[in-house]
Amino acid sequence: MEFGYTLRMTISYTPRILDSVLKQRIRHHPAILIVGPRAAGKTTTAERLANTTIRLDRPGEATALRADPDATIRDLEEPVLIDEWQIVPEVLAAVKRTIDQNPKPGRFLITGSVRGEVDSPTWPGTGRLLRIPMYGLTVSEIRENIPDVPLLDRLSEGDISVLVSPREDQFDLRDYVEIAVRGGFPEPALRLPDSERGPWLDSYLDLLLNRDVEELSAYPESHLLRRYLEAYAANTAGVVSQHTLYATAGIAKATGERYEGLLQRLLLVEAVPAWWTNRLKRLTKAPKRYMIDPSLALAALRVDTTGLLRDGDLLGRILDTLVMSQLRAELPRCDSRARIFHLRQEQGRHEVDIIIEYGGGRIIALEIKATSAPNLRDARHLVWLREELGPRFLGGAVLHTGSRTFNLEEKIIAAPIAAVWN
Repeated sequence: MEFGYTLRMTISYTPRILDSVLKQRIRHHPAILIVGPRAAGKTTTAERLANTTIRLDRPGEATALRADPDATIRDLEEPVLIDEWQIVPEVLAAVKRTIDQNPKPGRFLITGSVRGEVDSPTWPGTGRLLRIPMYGLTVSEIRENIPDVPLLDRLSEGDISVLVSPREDQFDLRDYVEIAVRGGFPEPALRLPDSERGPWLDSYLDLLLNRDVEELSAYPESHLLRRYLEAYAANTAGVVSQHTLYATAGIAKATGERYEGLLQRLLLVEAVPAWWTNRLKRLTKAPKRYMIDPSLALAALRVDTTGLLRDGDLLGRILDTLVMSQLRAELPRCDSRARIFHLRQEQGRHEVDIIIEYGGGRIIALEIKATSAPNLRDARHLVWLREELGPRFLGGAVLHTGSRTFNLEEKIIAAPIAAVWN
């Protein structure tokens, strides 16, 4: 079996946030594992660094690798891209063995659309594969305006005023809704007209909930899984209990827990952990659950731009999901090693949508509001947190749908959501 031939499309490459990261990492590590949702652009990006490509979604190449993975990957021109490793999972053990024999940098790029490392404590990639997550396109990538320094790194300096959107680049509520509906998957975001995005996303979910689930699960009850996914989508960006999700979907507790794990493995959903400090009392430990892309949440619920503008509760959740999708994509590139959490006290007395934590427990706090005219009341949880944390509170912002940036309180500003990608 001969590997390496790839059909080169005439479509120009859209630069990605991770381009510089991957180029740097491959110079110093023997194998890079790029993990992300299907159709997020992993293969297109990785192929730019590879000299040989093995596409395991091609039956002939998968059969050859399955028959003798060690012999198949031996003597190929490196770096070797192994695409969609989960189709032939034994390839990872073969990569482990060859790296153990020769750990020189730049040997393998491996892509996958599932979180396989949670399967077993004997995961062969530990200590050998450097894992880098890759998600859909951010707005800055779509606009080909990737900043030299990630926003999360700039915020680590403690200057909240970096959250400024240029006056000539203004958005209103409908603009933000349309950005969320478009989402970050390259095919619908870059190449399809508005009329074809919905069918593409519907097909995407159908394939994931049927074909991909069958690869991962012995019980592909797709109609029940779809109901659970719809419940998850309706509660995206919410601190919602597992009980609420499985009760809404009309399924048993054990089934709901199994389905959440399955959707996490498919990289459709994410549970953002609660932030904790011994300086604050009665903080909840419940995670905040997100769909990985706002367009998927809306597709699962069959909600379009008009429908979203008429649903205030869902609108707030989708805007939060949109902001999280922009920040999440930056994390692998951050020198500041930022981590993202949420904060909530028991009974919701105080809650903050997004907590960005840096070394030493220093934090930036963000609230997302579906309003064009935020006021001090919208910032009350940020004011409380500033008073409680003192110098560890670097700054806070109320991100809104208007066009102005202005001060609300000491270390607290109001800024347009667009400042996240500008």
